[in-house]
Amino acid sequence: MKQGKFIVVEGIEGVGKTSNLNLIAKFIQEADQQVIVTREPGGTPIAEALRGILLSEFDEETLGETELLLLFAGRLQHVEHVIKPALKLGKWVVCDRFCDATYAYQGAGRRIDIQRIAALHRWALGDFAPDYTILLDAPVETAFERILKLRDLDRIEKEKHSFFERVRAQYLEIANSHPERYSIIDAAKPLEEVELCIKALLKDIVLTN
Repeated sequence: MKQGKFIVVEGIEGVGKTSNLNLIAKFIQEADQQVIVTREPGGTPIAEALRGILLSEFDEETLGETELLLLFAGRLQHVEHVIKPALKLGKWVVCDRFCDATYAYQGAGRRIDIQRIAALHRWALGDFAPDYTILLDAPVETAFERILKLRDLDRIEKEKHSFFERVRAQYLEIANSHPERYSIIDAAKPLEEVELCIKALLKDIVLTN
């Protein structure tokens, strides 16, 4: 059986990841491939419980290092119990964020040493990585104008804009360092234009596999 492919959609809040995840999944299905859509943090009962902790506010400060450890604990559950089994069955997996989000948010955002994150990454996941990553990129101001119209902010979304500027810059640095698997989409454009760009990209990714 041919192994499935692992596609990750990355980006800061407000860039349209949720709606475009569904678009990607539909495109893959229409290409006669089985697909599952999942997310991080989350994806399994344990990982979803950890997500609740990560996004909630407590009287006690949540340290950046605590975030880091909780993220990789949930990620290990997610990879071993959901992602790898699906790929082995020939299914495609489309995931809302993965490891690069940790380098962006906890590394650049929280200023945790990147080498420390990389060491934990290697210990937990070895060389397991996405086949393709789509970065939906938009200026921080544009992204937050969108989400403020839709919902209340969670603990991480309440960080200062300077935090998200660092996160965005790190995402772009990672993408430019890994052109073999990364594609950057300008998510500041109207949704219809973003969707057209993603569909054009997916023709190369999905229809050639």
